[in-house]
Amino acid sequence: EKHISIQRHLADLEKLADLKEGEFTMAVSQNTDLHVTDEKKPCPLCPEEKFKACYSHKLHRHLQNLHWKVSVEFEGYRMCICHLPCRPVKPNLVGDQTVSKMGAHYHCIICSATIMRRTDMIGHINRHVNKGETESRFITVPPPKSSHEVLKESATDVQVLPNYSTPQKTDSYFNPKMKLNRQLIFCALAVLAEERKPIECLDAFGATGIMGLQWAKHLRSSVKVTINDCNENSVTMIQENCHLNKMKVKLNAKEDDNDEAMGDGEENTDTIEVTKMDANVIMHLRSFDFIHLDPFGTSVNYLDSAFRNVRNLGIVSLTSTDISSLYAKAQHVALRHYGCNIVRTEYYKELAARIVIAAVTRAAARCNKGIEVLLAVALEHFVLVVVRVLRGPSPADDSAKKIRYLIHCQWCEERIFQKEGNMVEENPYQQLPCDCHGSMPGKTAVVLGPLWSGALFNTGFLRRMLFEAVQYGLDEAQPLLKALVCEAECTTFKHFSTHSPCDENKQEECGVYIKTPNTSAESYLVHGKRKSDEVIRNAAKRQKSESSAEHPAFYYNIHRHSIKGMNMPKLNKFLNYLSEAGYRVSRTHFDPMGVRTNAPLAQFKTILMKYSTPTYTGGQAEGPVHLAEDVQAGEQAQAAADSKAEDAEFLEDDKSGVAAAMFTADYPTHCAAD
Repeated sequence: EKHISIQRHLADLEKLADLKEGEFTMAVSQNTDLHVTDEKKPCPLCPEEKFKACYSHKLHRHLQNLHWKVSVEFEGYRMCICHLPCRPVKPNLVGDQTVSKMGAHYHCIICSATIMRRTDMIGHINRHVNKGETESRFITVPPPKSSHEVLKESATDVQVLPNYSTPQKTDSYFNPKMKLNRQLIFCALAVLAEERKPIECLDAFGATGIMGLQWAKHLRSSVKVTINDCNENSVTMIQENCHLNKMKVKLNAKEDDNDEAMGDGEENTDTIEVTKMDANVIMHLRSFDFIHLDPFGTSVNYLDSAFRNVRNLGIVSLTSTDISSLYAKAQHVALRHYGCNIVRTEYYKELAARIVIAAVTRAAARCNKGIEVLLAVALEHFVLVVVRVLRGPSPADDSAKKIRYLIHCQWCEERIFQKEGNMVEENPYQQLPCDCHGSMPGKTAVVLGPLWSGALFNTGFLRRMLFEAVQYGLDEAQPLLKALVCEAECTTFKHFSTHSPCDENKQEECGVYIKTPNTSAESYLVHGKRKSDEVIRNAAKRQKSESSAEHPAFYYNIHRHSIKGMNMPKLNKFLNYLSEAGYRVSRTHFDPMGVRTNAPLAQFKTILMKYSTPTYTGGQAEGPVHLAEDVQAGEQAQAAADSKAEDAEFLEDDKSGVAAAMFTADYPTHCAAD
């Protein structure tokens, strides 16, 4: 039975005033005619000590001004404010007497909760609506039709609830800004699907099920998709989205054949398994070839379960969105979650990626497994890490040895990983290439970590991901993958070639079935039956060759090290100057104005100083200075033209704006935004 403060019309409240105490419920339930008299009537929503009985005209004004005007409307009903002793507040001591006030409140029409403020009541009703709880036990009218909004991404339709992009207000969270993240994960899965078929893949945190649906819709029989979520509303939403995309749903080993979900005359054998359990539980119970973790926040709580049963040479990808701790804004949280001591540096995004990989390495080593990092991306909203699992104690030991501490100079921001070994250094400052400790008083450096000190990219795997992105038309992922290939090879985009030869080492990286970019879709290089020992030996050979080449760790921001009063050269020109000096150099996706190079910071500043031009003031421009300014302006114009010509080939097919943020040196505003 609904509370008497919930009525459709003001006249219904006035009629309630004519009934005696104890007769409200019977009259409302029987829908009898209420007799109105001219006697004094009490307010049905106020106690006698608050509002005394009065005549009809005065009661009408009281009900209209005090109760009806501040009511909350929902589905044709008005939830009026109530002053009855339904919600007693704490008593107050006044002298020797105890005074107990009765607080004004509202009664929820859906869940019968009592809420004091009107704004809180409106928010309470909105939360019911966002969760789909619009039916009331008191409302007999039919509920309205579903207000789910249908969104489309990569030829996949998904239904979403209102406020779908705010995780605090909905159960089925869907973030359109993570489209690039979903495309990168799809490319990684597509590469793995070419190595062995079929593969069992798990989306441990399904939410709307968009990621698992894209896997099943595009890769079809190559994958067996399992979408999991612990929330019942999310599981229901995933099932509806499967039927919306004409997919069969398998629940508890039983197929849910929905004839209405399948189109007339269409046959679709694709089946998606939907489970409702904790992510740790399903990863402990079953084995998978591909696991993706994307919880709300950190993913360290699920790493042990992920590596427990993942198959050998399988892939584990994880997306971390706790950027406040990873980007050194909440350093105590990073110490609590990842066990790392960090500070804010110019290379904080790469630092975040190495923190996550270090946590992944330790979790894999506890399960006697090693890892090979295939991809590490840190952008504005997330940190994505993709690793391949190498089973055995030897790969686990080799991976664990790559976790080291980092010595960071707080004056010049020079950095270097500590040397291997357990012996205590007498003077750790000697490991730094800079001499800030000798010229500055006090302690000038801090120890950060432990961090992953190995490579962040696998060039062969990235090239195959780029090939899959082109094949499936993933426009947003292509510019970023090209940037990652250049960064992995430590070369400029001018030397990037899509049809690069696939030598033996890269073929070994590709695994059993290799689909090279310069071959047709049907041609494969088949090595026969996969042998895990041979693949592990090949990985060890690659690690030795990489250690001899020494891929540069971290990067320098050209604006951070610019000289005051000097005009810097264009970024692409500066890369050429470093390359001509004999150093390896490339740009980085972590920072649009960052330079990844093996040159020490002192040499980096020397070359930057050599090719920088002084900034002249207007009062000094006389005679020959005019000529110098003209020459300087001509050189700058030529440098700008060369810079734009180098990036023209890449920017012409850029539709998402990612390339402009990473490859155009004329936009320092991106660096300021970071």
